[in-house]
This record gives sequence, C-alpha cells and structure tokens, in this order.
Amino acid sequence: MDLFSHIDLFSTDEVKKTSFDLPGADITFYENFFSASESDRLYKILLAHTEWQQDYMTIYGKELDLPRLTAWYGDTAKTLTYAGSAKKVHPWNSELLFIKERVEQEADIKFTRCLLNLYRDGKDSVDWHQDYQGELRENTVIGSVTFGETRPFQLKHATRKDLKRLDIPLSHGSLLLMQGATQQNWKHRIPKTTKNIQPRINLTFRWVE
Repeated sequence: MDLFSHIDLFSTDEVKKTSFDLPGADITFYENFFSASESDRLYKILLAHTEWQQDYMTIYGKELDLPRLTAWYGDTAKTLTYAGSAKKVHPWNSELLFIKERVEQEADIKFTRCLLNLYRDGKDSVDWHQDYQGELRENTVIGSVTFGETRPFQLKHATRKDLKRLDIPLSHGSLLLMQGATQQNWKHRIPKTTKNIQPRINLTFRWVE
C-alpha cells in the first residue's frame, strides 16, 4: 500500500496530467508520475542515505537555520555558490539517476544538478521566491519531484495583484514541470502548517553550468 495516500478502492497508478492556464507561465502537473511502489522505495532510500545538511540564512547580521535540510547532487563533485554560500555537490547515485532519467524523458532536457529538500514536519517550509537569477529566469526548466507527505505548492504573480494565488497539492510520486518564463513572472512557496504531518522529500532538477 502507498505509504502516503489514504486507502482508495478506485485508486490506480495511472498518470494524471494537468496543465495550468497562467499568464507568462508554463506549468504542468503529473500525479502518479512514479508508481506507489516506486515512490515508497525511493522515499525510504533517499530519506536514509541522502547527505543532508543544515544550511543557514543571515538576517540582520544573525545566522539562522533554514527551516529544512538540503543536499546538492550533480554531474561533477565540486562546490557551487547558491543563496550566498558555498555548497558541496555530491555525485549522482543510482536512485537519483533513475529519477532523473525518467523526468528528462518527459521534459526533453538533460539536467546537470539536483537540489534536494527535506521538510521534516509542518514547521519546515520555504518562503516566497523565484528560482535562478536575472536573465536566467527568462527560459528555464525545473522538474520538481515529491516523495512523502503532500504539501501545498503555492504560486503568486510577481507583480500583478489582480491574479489569484494558485495552490497545487504536490503528492507522493508527483512531478511538477515549470518551464519558459515561469520563474521570471511567478513566485512560489511551501507554507508552514500546524498539522501533525510526515516528512516530505522534494527534488528540483535543474540545468546549471
């Protein structure tokens, strides 16, 4: 049985694809992109064997822990600068390559990096932001894969107040593809919750030189 779904006599592993009509964005959501058995296996392995680390942010000169754990994996073992600090990039392992190749087939692009986030409970989150910087936001592809607890992925336009916020429940085994100018025009976040929930692992596959 799927570890992160309620019992549903009518549930299947059939992939359900949803595209969203958002100005200046190209977003597609795939439920059950990975089967329940694949998702359960990958969740357990990634939770136990990823080289998670506690990053920090500096606010008014004070260092504070990020409300989540992170890890970078990629084509080469090196150090990169992300969010103002140096991050070690670990080499791909077999599980990540399996996920990566599946997502690449759908996105029709070769990814070079993956940022993994572990949201340990409802207190872990990420605030409103846009991925990449400057001109790099104009034409990007990010493949976001979820294993574990369902969390709402919220989107709001970066400048237009007349557009409503969109909430997408990122479920166990799902894929969210964000392409084109999505990062240039839209912000996104994973909000905190007071609910007693299980951990969620998120993988964002990116193309970075």
